[in-house]
Amino acid sequence: MPNPPRKLRVVLAEDSVLLREGLIGLLTRFGHEVVAAAGDADGLREAVAAHDPDIVVTDVRMPPGFQDEGLRAAVALRAERPALPVLVLSQYVQRSYAADLLDSGDGTGVGYLLKDRVGQVEEFVEALTQVADGGTVVDPEVVRQLLRRHRDPLEALTPREREVLGLVAEGHSNGEIARRLVVTEAAVGKHIGNILAKLDLPQAEDTHRRVLAVLTYLRA
Repeated sequence: MPNPPRKLRVVLAEDSVLLREGLIGLLTRFGHEVVAAAGDADGLREAVAAHDPDIVVTDVRMPPGFQDEGLRAAVALRAERPALPVLVLSQYVQRSYAADLLDSGDGTGVGYLLKDRVGQVEEFVEALTQVADGGTVVDPEVVRQLLRRHRDPLEALTPREREVLGLVAEGHSNGEIARRLVVTEAAVGKHIGNILAKLDLPQAEDTHRRVLAVLTYLRA
């Protein structure tokens, strides 16, 4: 078993007792010290304040809401301590806060791995060491989803569909758009149907989806 370059003092946050104990055992086996193990986001923040660790390892979903409490706590910790290395483990990609985490500090000493990587022990321990040493380690799936998030949401639209959506955003009715573009109202309705489908908007009444489409256009 390879020895780590240095012994790391780790604060671990994971609400699952089994996984938490497993990670403690794994980190200890590789020569690191888990100075505190928390089961929720408040405990994570308190542990960091009390122990000033070399690195934080945290889950995303934690009590009380089991949404993104751990990741939000990690972002807050990085805002307070930009040099604090943080490695996030998750079952899934929480895109908004993942982007905030990777943008925190100067972008160094941060990692985001899916929990499947923990099963690849050497890879996980190497990622831990890299992050603690100021490196950035991001799971390929996280990269793919973040790139998808930043992609132009209107790129799938044809030039005519963009034109129609622009007129919708200006508040014109289907009939007014038809007259402006010298097409039938049925053609405008078809364009709008295509737009709503291509923007992958949630199912709702057509009026509400039309508003969502306008908001997407304005944010693009």
